[in-house]
Amino acid sequence: MNKEARVQFVINTLKELYPTIPVPLDHKDPYTLLIAVLLSAQCTDVRVNQITPLLFAKADNPYDMIKMSVEEIKEIIRPCGLSPMKSKGIYGLSHILIDKYDGKVPQSFEALESLPAVGHKTASVVMSQAFGVPAFPVDTHIHRLMHRWNLSNGKNVVQTEKDAKRLFPREIWNDLHLQIIWYGREYSPARGWNLEKDIITRTVGKRSLIEEAAKKKI
Repeated sequence: MNKEARVQFVINTLKELYPTIPVPLDHKDPYTLLIAVLLSAQCTDVRVNQITPLLFAKADNPYDMIKMSVEEIKEIIRPCGLSPMKSKGIYGLSHILIDKYDGKVPQSFEALESLPAVGHKTASVVMSQAFGVPAFPVDTHIHRLMHRWNLSNGKNVVQTEKDAKRLFPREIWNDLHLQIIWYGREYSPARGWNLEKDIITRTVGKRSLIEEAAKKKI
């Protein structure tokens, strides 16, 4: 199977498995999505979805957020990890949104990435999920699966994103990156991986990985 055929198999299988695609992080608008994505760094989406209702009950917009202190924000978001950095980022970016953007989340990669604690992945998620702009945010699941499927060398997320954008049609990026995340969680996790359940890796994956998994089974 050549690379083009493998890419098409991935697209077709994911479309069949996930015809409707839920967004993993609960939110109601671009601002609450931005905060949720920021909190998800080195934290599970499940945990973030437990914490954001507590935070958003007090402040679900930048104007209410800056009425709280950094310390108050930090106490609420502590279970998400990295709370000193994240709380300063949330407070700081909320101020900037008010001062520079009339309290609204800007709709450009450059503007988003200039905000405190907002990196390229966070900006990509907001651009794709809040504004519908084609983007391909690469999280640990996508990075792992692109390598397992022999579609990227797995050296770093920057290279993985470039490979994904080169291989997959731009018009499906926003759906596809979510489909890969759900597939990674359900069928191809980092731990407890079962090749028998993982039809995509079993069909198009790196030969060395498949052989290694087969040996372990023996």
